[in-house]
Amino acid sequence: MTAVLYSILGFLIFENLVELYLTFRQLRVYKTSKKVPEELKGALKEETFEKARVYGIDKAEFEIFKSILCDIIIVTIELYCGFIAYLWNEAIVYTGRFHLNPANEIHVSCIFLLVVNVIGIFKDLPFSIYSTFVLEEKHGFNKQTASFFIKDQLKAFAVGQAISIPIVACIVWIVQIGGDYFFVWLWAFVGLISMLLITFYPVYIAPLFDKFRPLEEGKLRTSIEELAASLSFPIGQLLVVEGSKRSHHSNAYFTGLWGVKRIVLFDTLLLNKGLADDSTLAEDEKGKGCTDEEVLAVLAHELGHWKLGHMTRNIIIMQVQLFMIFMMFAYLFKFDALYEAVGFTNGKQPIIVGFLVIIMYVLAPFNTVVSFGMTLLSRKFEYQADAFAKQLGFASDLCKSLIKLHIDNLGFPIYDYLYSSWNHSHPTLLQRMSRLKDDSEDEFVKSKLHNKKVN
Repeated sequence: MTAVLYSILGFLIFENLVELYLTFRQLRVYKTSKKVPEELKGALKEETFEKARVYGIDKAEFEIFKSILCDIIIVTIELYCGFIAYLWNEAIVYTGRFHLNPANEIHVSCIFLLVVNVIGIFKDLPFSIYSTFVLEEKHGFNKQTASFFIKDQLKAFAVGQAISIPIVACIVWIVQIGGDYFFVWLWAFVGLISMLLITFYPVYIAPLFDKFRPLEEGKLRTSIEELAASLSFPIGQLLVVEGSKRSHHSNAYFTGLWGVKRIVLFDTLLLNKGLADDSTLAEDEKGKGCTDEEVLAVLAHELGHWKLGHMTRNIIIMQVQLFMIFMMFAYLFKFDALYEAVGFTNGKQPIIVGFLVIIMYVLAPFNTVVSFGMTLLSRKFEYQADAFAKQLGFASDLCKSLIKLHIDNLGFPIYDYLYSSWNHSHPTLLQRMSRLKDDSEDEFVKSKLHNKKVN
């Protein structure tokens, strides 16, 4: 039991110390890099570069403080003092108070999850408030009022519980009745749920938090439809999400696994939020965003992910990873030492506790390796999607849009190599610009475009 606990704590502390070391390396880059890179001179003003540098310093220092307090100190204390077992015993008590059956493990598991999530909200709330109303406010990104923030938090909590509690009940039930190969049924169930969430979240859940509207008729919409048609992309809806009510940060994405897809543009991505009349905009909002050509280049990149099968590959990898995790869970979850390590006595082995402890802590080394591998793969996919847009003739506009997005989001263009390799799923701005200006061609992307032309 002691060996298990100390092994968990040892890797937990080691991993966080490595990440802190990398963050300190990047913090040093922020503090010592005071000149605009040669590649960006003329596009990035000294004043904007300095703002991005200070923003990066503030975010890094906040990240360091939060990591030390939450991920090292608090988690270590909770594990060492048996806080998980304490919460399980409290959940048994509350199960009876809610007129449920304390002897029913599914009932107790649902209350346990609710208690854990409520505590998680209160632990994270001070950091969310500081990040939104101090850090982001200081640098001009926050657009949320206090009432908007509170409503958003309450909605997120309610939706989260409505989804997670029934899933947990089903997980416990499957483990109870599934026999020796319950992990196969568990994998099939979680895989199905994940596919359903990917499909239905954008349509039914996302509108609970943000307002969506159809992209207005005009040159941009026509150009997007023509680009999608040329790639045989089954576009169903072209939407603009009013992300500016939440933040000045911008993005674009598409959703949908089968049949027609939805393309979603943040209003902050569009020049002057896509409005023909900018008189309703604040002074700091005027002139921000990308031109129609640059937006089209961003979408060419996103459509490249679809055309090159990146989503399908990620889903397959995710399913393989889930199967391996559930198989290892099936092998490990009956070991008494796991439960004793987190404070349980008398042979108690709650399924949901074993599930969380194994996935979050016991398999942490496995998850870390897989996560890093996925980061490397993601960076490769980003390069391929950029190459796809380049082959379509969008290299110049994509470079311009990437620079504008960095400027509007106060992204810092210089990164420590180790920090970026470990943390960033996308290559840096300078790396992407270098590839886009390179005359060499990606053979995989070239073959995909050749097949399109043949078809």
